[in-house]
Amino acid sequence: MYDAGPASQSDIAADTMQRVNGVARVRFGVSGGDTRLADLYQSGSAKIRLPKVYGEPRTAVLINTAGGLTGGDRLTFDVAVGDAGHAIVTSQTAERAYRSTGGSAEVTGRFAVGAGATLEWLPQETILFDASRLTRSMEADLGEDARLMMLETVILGRTAMGEKIHSVFFRDRWRIRRSGRLVFADDIRLDGIPDKFLAGPATGNGALAFATLVECAPDAEDRLPLARASMDEAASVSTKSAVSSWNGLLVARFVSHDSRDLRNTLIRFLTGYRAAGLPRVWHC
Repeated sequence: MYDAGPASQSDIAADTMQRVNGVARVRFGVSGGDTRLADLYQSGSAKIRLPKVYGEPRTAVLINTAGGLTGGDRLTFDVAVGDAGHAIVTSQTAERAYRSTGGSAEVTGRFAVGAGATLEWLPQETILFDASRLTRSMEADLGEDARLMMLETVILGRTAMGEKIHSVFFRDRWRIRRSGRLVFADDIRLDGIPDKFLAGPATGNGALAFATLVECAPDAEDRLPLARASMDEAASVSTKSAVSSWNGLLVARFVSHDSRDLRNTLIRFLTGYRAAGLPRVWHC
C-alpha cells in the first residue's frame, strides 16, 4: 500500500479542517439569601466547572477543551447574575490563539448583571502566538445599581521561551451599558508587526504584555484612592500602570515587558483592591 505521508498544514484548506464551536452559559440567582446556580448550558469545547468555595462568592471556571484557538474557531460565553447576587467567573488557564491558516478566531462574551448584583470577570491571560488572528467582543448590560468588574490580559508571544512575534492580528471590542445607556466603549486593534506598532512611547514603548481592568459601579469614583494605593503597593520595575475614574467607572491599565511580572503585579493589585484572594486556579 502506498503511503503519501501526512499532509502538511499548507496542503489542507482551512475550511476543510475541524473547527471549534463552543457555547457556554451560566446564570446565578438568589435563593434563601444565597447566590445559587440557576441555569447551566455547555456545548462543544466550551465547558464550565463550579468548584466548591467556602466564605467566598460563587465561582464558575471556564474551560476550552480544544486547548486553544485558530482561524475559524468560535467560542461564546454568556454569563448572568440575578438581582442581589454575587459571582466570580474565571478561566482554568490562559487562552491561546495559535497561527491561523485562514480567517480569525472569534470569542464573544455577553454579561447581564441584575439590580444590586455583582459580577467579577477575572479570566487568566490570552496569549497571541505568531501569525495568530483573534477577534473578541464583550457586551455587558447592567442594572441601575449593579457592579461589574472586568479584567483582560493580553500577551504577545512567550518571550521566556525565545518566541518571536513577526505578525499578529487582534481586535478587541468592549461595550458596557447601564439600564440600556452606553457608559463605556473601548476598542483595540493590532495588525502587523508588534515591534513596529508597539515601539512608540504612547503605544507601549516596546512592551508585549498589557492588561485592562474596568469596574463599573455606583461608588467607582470613591474607590479611586484605594485603587491608587493598591497600585503603589503592587508596583514593580517591569510593569507600568495608571488608573483613573469618572462617571461611575474606574479604569486601570497595565503594560509590561515581562508577562510573569505583569501577572504577579495583577495578583498583588487585585488582592489589595478587592480585599480578597483570587480564585484558586490563578495559583495552580
